[in-house]
Amino acid sequence: MAQGHSASDESQGPLDEVPEEGLRKVRRWCVIIAVGGFLFGFDTGVISGALLFIKTDFSLSPFEQGSVVSILLLGALAGALGVGRISEPLGRRKALGLQGVVFLVGTAIAVFATGYWMLVIARFILGLAVGAASATVPVYLSEVAPTAIRGRMLTLNQLLITVGILVAYFTNLAFSAIEGWREMIGVGAIPAFVLLAGALWFLPESPEWQLTHGREDEARKFFASISDEETADRVIAERRHGAQGEQDSSSAQASSSGQDSSSGDEGPDWRVLLAARVRPALIVGLTLAAIQQFGGINTIIYYAPSIIQSTGLSASNAIFYSIAIGVINLVMTIVANRLIDRSGRRKLLIVSLSGMTVMLALLGLSFVVGWSPVISLVFMVIYIAAFAVGLGPIFWTLVGEIFPSDARSYGSGVSTAVNWGSNFFVSLVFLSIANAIGQGQTFWIFAVVCAFGLWFIGRYVPETKDRDFEEVDAALLKRFHRDPETGEKAKSGQR
Repeated sequence: MAQGHSASDESQGPLDEVPEEGLRKVRRWCVIIAVGGFLFGFDTGVISGALLFIKTDFSLSPFEQGSVVSILLLGALAGALGVGRISEPLGRRKALGLQGVVFLVGTAIAVFATGYWMLVIARFILGLAVGAASATVPVYLSEVAPTAIRGRMLTLNQLLITVGILVAYFTNLAFSAIEGWREMIGVGAIPAFVLLAGALWFLPESPEWQLTHGREDEARKFFASISDEETADRVIAERRHGAQGEQDSSSAQASSSGQDSSSGDEGPDWRVLLAARVRPALIVGLTLAAIQQFGGINTIIYYAPSIIQSTGLSASNAIFYSIAIGVINLVMTIVANRLIDRSGRRKLLIVSLSGMTVMLALLGLSFVVGWSPVISLVFMVIYIAAFAVGLGPIFWTLVGEIFPSDARSYGSGVSTAVNWGSNFFVSLVFLSIANAIGQGQTFWIFAVVCAFGLWFIGRYVPETKDRDFEEVDAALLKRFHRDPETGEKAKSGQR
């Protein structure tokens, strides 16, 4: 990867000086962008209540019920992998608007579904939109927000995801009396329309995308709209200098490797992730994506009623328990949003995974020893709180911060795809493994994963708070013992 400044480098420096009026404008844009995260949460959460009535109307078998839930995860995996091919040529704004259209189409098909297969198709289409949005939103937020508020704006994604889940649970509760599963799903059309309308009429294009695609005048207008003309000119001048250095470096690397540098005219593609300088970011993104899911969070979210029932407490009102878990998740995500630009990403990750490791170990022990159900429930709640204050939102934050501009949409897409694939796998095998070796022992496996995550973060994940990409890149290369000039593995004398 090029060693010059990336497209995100220079804007993050001068734009520290953005006046409050400009920051308010950026915050409004970021809220609209994060509606994609809301839909992510809503469409993954609403099926838990809707399925209670769908299974009766369509006479679904247990396998069919499971497939209606899990097919969204496979769609999300495909959507996350493919979004870079859309986001790079079209731009972030148009890609997000297109995702709003797909959300509307999937919702409409689900609402008017007449049978199992039509519902499965609708859920897969919704999954495509969920996966694409989950990869696009962090990138878009990171490229719009100045450094001073970037962490908080990136955690808006996770915050809106948790709000979406909670709204889905309340929607389920509101329509449960009339068994209105179509109404439950149909509510998702409202935020989908908001996302589409926002992309069409309110949101600006990412200035980073504009600059990497030669639209300097449009990028200058963006910077001037949130600061002033002088700052905009300074940013553009510095970016032009950085882009020239990046182009020279890329040409040199292509020449040394025997590649034809003219091939870059077609624009970047997923192969940029294989460049030496991008590998540390890719390793961090993929590893955290897997740890977030193999740490067991969605076994709690998806199977909470079953787990609670197995402790001896009543789980007759599954929606009530879901709402309680959703509230805890939301409250602690708000706490993370307040802390992320003060305490930093790395410290919150360490605190989060430490708490998750301890709580999972104790939760497993409570099942093995047979402690009071109330104690098990307390461990579960603290575990959720620990996840929500750190690993939950910060994974999405880092995905938007660690990749260079020309690899950002692809890096985010691949990391998100691994996250969705891990989610699908863990959700699929959890009950089988728990039945085979015991629920307590299964939670111990999750605890080991979290302990590994704690070690990985301590060794390989740098702090990104108040750093532009160039500083983050240098810190990543240092932690992976790579040469700061080439990105290749450094010789022992250079460490």
